[in-house]
Amino acid sequence: MTAVPAVAREFRVTDTQAGDYPTVQALELMGRLVRERTGGRHSLRIFHSRQLGEEKDTIEQTRIGAIDINRTNVAPLASFVPEANILALPFLFRSVEHLHRVLDGPVGEDILASFERHGLIGLAFYDSGARSIYNTVRPVRTPADLKGLRIRVQQSDLMVEMMRALGAEPVALPYGQVGIGLSTGLIHGAENNWPSYVTTDHFRAARHLTLTEHTMSPEVLVMSKRAWESLTDDDRATFRAAARESAAWMRKQWQELEARSRTDAERSGVTVVALADRAPFEAAVQPLFARFAGEPHLAALVERIRQAR
Repeated sequence: MTAVPAVAREFRVTDTQAGDYPTVQALELMGRLVRERTGGRHSLRIFHSRQLGEEKDTIEQTRIGAIDINRTNVAPLASFVPEANILALPFLFRSVEHLHRVLDGPVGEDILASFERHGLIGLAFYDSGARSIYNTVRPVRTPADLKGLRIRVQQSDLMVEMMRALGAEPVALPYGQVGIGLSTGLIHGAENNWPSYVTTDHFRAARHLTLTEHTMSPEVLVMSKRAWESLTDDDRATFRAAARESAAWMRKQWQELEARSRTDAERSGVTVVALADRAPFEAAVQPLFARFAGEPHLAALVERIRQAR
């Protein structure tokens, strides 16, 4: 590989979450590791709380090199990275443990590698927990209970299709507009993990949460290919190692925050429904898997994930 001059620089990093959120704190850790291991030549300047825009906007900026590093969920990436779509498929992962085995193994490495041909370098996966549905109207115990409910989903075609298959009316909104949408009645509910449900105060408006745990799509840390190519081989190894170490640290912080968030919501009186039978929900979304049948490498990827033990 051609040697690149070791030019010192500050890298622009974006995250839509607040400054005290585990993903942002993990990026701060990565920044400290990069600074230490490059002798202060390189540093990360982190813009959190949607300072550089919503995820969909920042992904485009990262692809063209206006943003250097981006922490985003895999779902918004799916419009141009088919492999990312796989990780967002509903009811694909049997448990968080199954998810971790996939992400920490060869399948995870292959998916990270797949980003490069789309102008991004996959550095590491961050945890995002299981996503469940919450709403302001009524408890949801079967797909029929979702009929007529306007549920916010991520700006992803797959997520729109999923919610429609479950019987609700999907509304694709930026994350930052969910709170006002709930308060004005534009939407009846949304779907997300425990920390996002609580830290955004969505739980104060949407008092019914159903543990569908329909997706476990992780967060992914990506780097602009332009920024990557500006690094020496040694610096690339440093950035990748720092990202992986921050991911391991973030996983532990996430688990603790998830437990605290659920406790806070339950203590506030939120109605939490544990599904007696998840089979009708799983059956409703099976047509979504058919879209990959005509693409052998994607169908094989789904099967590799299912077979992971």
